[in-house]
Formats: sequence, C-alpha cells, structure tokens
Amino acid sequence: MPRFPILAGAVALALACSLPPARRSAVPPTPAGIGRFDDLVSRELSGDSALRTVAFVEQFWRQPGSPGFDTSIARVAGILERAGYVPEEGAPPDAPLVYRLERRPLARPAWTPLDASLAIEGGPELLRFSGNRNMLAIGSYSTPDTGVAAQVVDLSNATAGDIERLGVAGKIVYAKGQGRRLVAQAMRAGAVGALTYGLPGYLKPEVNRTSIQFGGFAGDSVRRTWSILLSFAAREALESALARGPVRVRAKSTVAWRKADELTLVAEARGAARPAERFVFSAHVQEPGANDNASGVATQAEMARVLAALVRRGDARPARTITFLWGDEIISTRRFLEDDSARTAGVLWGLSLDMVGEDTEKTGGTFLIEKMPDPSAIWTRGEDRHSEWGGEPLTVEQMTPHYFNDFVLQRCREVARAVPGGWVVNTNPFEGGSDHTPFLSAGKPGLLMWHFTDRFYHTDNDRLDKVSAAEMRNVGRCALVTALALASADAATGEQVVAELRAAALDRLEREFALSRDSIAAGGDRAEQRRIVETWASWYEGAIRSAATLPVGAPLAPARIASAVAEVRAAAEAHLAGL
Repeated sequence: MPRFPILAGAVALALACSLPPARRSAVPPTPAGIGRFDDLVSRELSGDSALRTVAFVEQFWRQPGSPGFDTSIARVAGILERAGYVPEEGAPPDAPLVYRLERRPLARPAWTPLDASLAIEGGPELLRFSGNRNMLAIGSYSTPDTGVAAQVVDLSNATAGDIERLGVAGKIVYAKGQGRRLVAQAMRAGAVGALTYGLPGYLKPEVNRTSIQFGGFAGDSVRRTWSILLSFAAREALESALARGPVRVRAKSTVAWRKADELTLVAEARGAARPAERFVFSAHVQEPGANDNASGVATQAEMARVLAALVRRGDARPARTITFLWGDEIISTRRFLEDDSARTAGVLWGLSLDMVGEDTEKTGGTFLIEKMPDPSAIWTRGEDRHSEWGGEPLTVEQMTPHYFNDFVLQRCREVARAVPGGWVVNTNPFEGGSDHTPFLSAGKPGLLMWHFTDRFYHTDNDRLDKVSAAEMRNVGRCALVTALALASADAATGEQVVAELRAAALDRLEREFALSRDSIAAGGDRAEQRRIVETWASWYEGAIRSAATLPVGAPLAPARIASAVAEVRAAAEAHLAGL
C-alpha cells in the first residue's frame, strides 16, 4: 500500500513548529527491570527446543478427543512436569508452579481420518492419504474396504433445479466454487459421496498444486456418506477426464470415531504478591498443521519451561500470576473466562499464540500483532492494512483504548533490534477469529501474535519444513518478556509505558494529519477527516489513562498521566486547526 506524501511548504513548516517540543524528544531508555527480563529470557529460551516439540505434535491429526490431540496434550504436560510444575490438586498453597488437566465429555464422538485414496477407474490415482492427509472432509464416514466405485456427476454449472434431472442417486458428485452449496442437496437426493474444490487464490494453488485445505462435511450416519477435498492437480486431472466423456472413480476412506473427553491443560506460575491477578496465554492444540498450530503449542510450552527455570533459580518471581492454556481454539479460552467470575475479574491481559513459527521465506507470511480495536479498524489507510483474512470495519463505540497494543509492539521492536540481521514486526487492525477474541468479549485486553498471509494456511503442506526455530524464539522471547514485565510492573515500568504511549500518540497524530490533509486536498470530506484525527487523539488519551493502575504498588501519579494526556491533546488541537 503506497504511502501518502507529506506536503511541504510554509503551512507544513508552521504546523511542525507549533507542535509541542516533546514530540521531537526520544523515548526514555527501557527501564532496567524490562531489560533484565529480556536478558534472562533470551539466555534461556531455545527455538530448537520448541522445534522439537513441533516435530512431535505435527505428526498427528488433532481434533478435540482424537488420539493425536490427547497425545499432544500429554507431551506438553511432560514438559511442564520436567520443568518443575506440580499437579495443582494436592499442591501446597504456596507452590509457585502448578498445572492441571481438565476433562469434559464431548457431546459427539471424536473423528479421526486413518486412510483414503481416490483414483479414476482405468486411469491415474488422483489422491492418497499418505501425501494429502486433509483429503477427507471432517465428518466423512468410512467406505467399504474395497471402496466405492461410481460415475461422477459434474455440478459445476448446475442449479438447485437441476439436481433431480441429473439423477445423482448412487453416484458421486463433483462441485467447485459456488457449486459446492449444492452438495448437501445432492446427498439428500441419494448421492453416495462428493468431490469438491475451493482453494482461495492467496494459497497460490496453481503453484502449490498438491495443497488441500481441511474442511468439514455433514455426513449421513445411516448412509455413511463422505466427501473428498481436491488439490489443484487432482481437480485439473478430473476435469480433463470429464471433458473427454463419462468418468468413473473409486474412492476409499477409513475413519475412526470414539467417545472421548475434551482436554484442556492449564499451567500457572503463581503470583507472589497478587496471585488473583493474571496474564493469560492461550495456544490451541486442534488443527493439524505444523505452523497452525503446533508452533503455538510448542512456543508456549518453551515459554512455560523458561519461566519455571527462572522461578526455580530465583531469577524471577512474578508478582501477578502468569497462566498458560492449551486446548480447543476459542472454546477453552472462553470457558476459562466464563466458568469462574472471581477468576475472570483478575484477568488483566490475554495473549494468543497462533501460527507463530513460520519460515517467512517459505510461507510468505509476515509476523503480525493483531491489535485490539483501535481507529485503524475503522479507517484502514496509510501503512495500516488488513491481512488476507480480512476484517469488517468497526465503529467508534467498539474501540478499546489501552496501553497493551503499544506495549507489546514496543517489546517486539526491541527484540527485532537485538536480533542479528533484524526481524520483521508488523501489525494489522483487529480481525478476530482466534483465542484473543474471548478476552475482548469478556472486556479484557486481548492480542494475537500470528503470521499471514501464509500460502500453506490450513493445508496439508503446512509441515515441519515450513517452521523456523528462530521465529519461534523471537516470538516467545517478546511474549514472555511482556508477561514478566506487566506481571511485575513497578513505577519505572509504568512511567515507561506512559512515555511510549505519548511518543506513539504524537507520531500517529502527525501521520493521520498528513493523510487527512491529502484527502481534503483531493476533495475528501473535511468533517470526516477531522473526525479521524479526533478519534485517534481520544483513543490514545484513553490508552494513557489505562496505564494508571499498571504498577503492582501504588498507582502512577495522576499528574504524570494528566501531563501526557495534555501533550497529546495539544498536538491534536494543533493538527485539527490545520485541517
């Protein structure tokens, strides 16, 4: 996205001179406390250790209740035990490191794919499970051992009124794009199975020809229907055969269903001064990819190990509790926040680790911090941009002013400056869809660390070779330093947060002024442009005020908060006067 040029000339010069002198002062050096935490974490945390955990977890198909999900949870529990966490049940009240395994019966049996294949009769094999473990749609049933052989009916150009005329009973239907909505109707009309294709363009399927994204299917338990998802190469081969005349295929599928419990693993380093107040990390175990989300599981496990080592050596003892959750995406985090109102009252921050280990050269995904709702989620312009995931524009009423956005970003920028060769750190406006959303729904600060746009996202080519130990080390480092700094924040940390917010606010207002000035010059609505600048000013004023109670001891001096807010307001008024 192109930058908007800043106009030069007397008006711009006069405005620049009218800005408060503090705008041009440097942010104070990082306090010794935060720097000390970074030194401790950077010496201990190992990306290679995290990568070994990814290598184990990514072997398995992981849905709640599946053997692979449970085995992955057990692997992390073993890491916790070896690090010094003890079972919470029976642990003494002053035990600094505890963990528990929560079990809840699943309402429906858990599904696991075991084997599958698809071949054109008298022609080539199109897919085999050993190379495409996403080929069976979640919810498909097993075929007979010899498979199902039937003619393929192409629904690509069909409408709802065509299903009866096409005579799909006893046949296998093929659909792509919007035609996939007809599959359920075809199944009700007697089709025995389905072949579907629907890979989005950002996955570059014409290049990554064997990729298949996992997806779901409402299978019929009586007729034991199934659906096979196609790669670009398989779709191309099938359509080529269909173009030559009628096609019969043989499809085989083997799946397992079992009654099981949903598992959630919770580990805590209990706070020494305010144990009821918490920083909560969440990494979901389900989804079968290496980056999504074995990398989040593994990075968080390594962070928990490092934290335990620091606590046991006496190098660190957070004043507030630091909690780690591993479970089912969104569900486990939401339950943690909903099940105990007293516990939830003490949750001060939430941070989700999702797809945090990407080798960016291979996946194309950039490391991102998805921000809490700020005005960039209303007016996405300038250097701000959404990911390919996309997001709906928010309203001013949905804004959540807080220091968390800028605090995490600053810690990641510090790591980036310290990493030889640098590390790319970007942000995106709020989009939702991961474990940060339950925090926000509960009225808690919540952020997401992730990578996008990933050309292997949700595909069976999201494997270990796409994961970077160095990337996990970088993410884990800034995430754990963030938690330690906030959980044990002193007055110096609070002062630093205010100084960083003040600098970020003045910088943002200057950039938004330039964008608004250019928009007005191009015929844009002046009132709307003034509203944008005013909204950013109000957001940062609220963010600065939110830092007042950050220190574990006494709140920050009201005069310090008021002074920073006044500087931001003065800059805003100067910019508004220029529009």
